[in-house]
Amino acid sequence: MNYSEPCQYSLRLIDKLKSLDTKNVLDFDLINKAIYFARKYHGDQKRKSGEPYYTHPLEVAYMISEHNLKTDVIVASILHDIIEDTEVTAEMIFDNFSWRIAQMVDGLTRDRPDGTKLTIEEIITNAYQKQDKEVLLIKLIDRLHNIQNIESINSQKQKELAEETLNDIIITTTIWQNLNLETELISRSFTILYGKKTADRKSTRLNSSHSSVSRMP
Repeated sequence: MNYSEPCQYSLRLIDKLKSLDTKNVLDFDLINKAIYFARKYHGDQKRKSGEPYYTHPLEVAYMISEHNLKTDVIVASILHDIIEDTEVTAEMIFDNFSWRIAQMVDGLTRDRPDGTKLTIEEIITNAYQKQDKEVLLIKLIDRLHNIQNIESINSQKQKELAEETLNDIIITTTIWQNLNLETELISRSFTILYGKKTADRKSTRLNSSHSSVSRMP
């Protein structure tokens, strides 16, 4: 396979970035290099839906661009699973991209060099302690994309993902103060755990609570 040949997901991402990059701040050579890495090293890996795995990080980067239009963040989002799921190392990312990109991707990687595996809570806690808002944003959008495309995993795993989202992931919305992201994550998690009718009631109460807070002097 020619990994340099654009696919529908890379074309969609690049088109979106070009439309947003009105001040010409993005390094498209580096972004295309990251796309190449994702497609090459994720290779034949598949998501539960049957789609090529690399489509997930490309979609995460697409969503990230609405919140942070920086080359390093776009590239790190494209590479966010590459250390954990392939033979690529942090050193390779440092050599081919930058120290900051390697730092972000390493901060999102659960499998550690000593053989241990971090929990999602530990990933988030580490990022909070370092005040790394960009790592927190990538983790947040990563989870949002996963929960938007949750139908292909079994119901028990869906519930575990929803509970983890409410317990650990949702706190990342506070540092970005993004009510839309918070509301969508909570609503989708409630729907998985309690069904749509109950989720709608809970979400309505939540939105009312947010509205009351926003009206406070």
